[in-house]
Amino acid sequence: MEDKKLIVFDNKRIRRILYRGEWFFSIVDVVGVLSESPNPRQYWGKVKNREFVQLQLSPIWVQLKMMSNDGKTYKTDCADKQGILRIIQSIPSKKAEPFKLWLAKVGSDRIDEIENPELAQDRMKTIYEQKGYPKSWVDKRIRGIAVRQSLTDEWKNRGVEDGKGFAILTNEISKATFGKTVDEYKNHKNLDKENLRDHMDDVELILTMLGEATTTRLTKERDSEGFPRLKDDAKDGGKVAGNARIDFENTLGKSVVSKNNYLDIKKKKLIEK
Repeated sequence: MEDKKLIVFDNKRIRRILYRGEWFFSIVDVVGVLSESPNPRQYWGKVKNREFVQLQLSPIWVQLKMMSNDGKTYKTDCADKQGILRIIQSIPSKKAEPFKLWLAKVGSDRIDEIENPELAQDRMKTIYEQKGYPKSWVDKRIRGIAVRQSLTDEWKNRGVEDGKGFAILTNEISKATFGKTVDEYKNHKNLDKENLRDHMDDVELILTMLGEATTTRLTKERDSEGFPRLKDDAKDGGKVAGNARIDFENTLGKSVVSKNNYLDIKKKKLIEK
């Protein structure tokens, strides 16, 4: 069984822990790999003092209990992905240089995408295709993102102010469309932190788009304002997609709410190779 508390980089083990729903990584472990210092804890202390303490910047790390080599747990400086990338920028090492060049390239690409948003869409397509998704699926996924964006823009303009509100409305559409909340659907597909839509097949994506596009249309036609009315729109929009699902399932003779996920498909392809 895979040890979810460790990742391996350059044949070295880096400790990590789930905190506030995100992976946090041991800074000392990362520094040890990239700096090749005989005393990574002391090395990190110098970097911390120079890059953050002396400049009186807010810490980008938290102290979390992690198991050490002696089998005991100690408070350890940890950072999320963004924090780790910031710390890497402060390490003058040949091993850290590829990461710095990559960060510079990413920054340059994002600036280009701000000037020309179509580049962002092209990049997204390339990433999905590199992961092994078929082009026909990628086209639907990209279209689904646009449909979702139109819906969330309407919700923002009509009184939904936080992520919790978005989650509640999204669950209403999901329940009416598939008979499951988003979390229930993820459990059905044996997913954890992964994006549910990245693990839907073509029909599931199409039904998701239908529910969200219908909700957007209803909201505009009804000129709905405020959470209660938007919630009614979400239920009604999802019901339209849910009825389409039921009709299709009756014709097909089985459920389209699939347990399949891309992780299983990827493993199957690797085995076949």
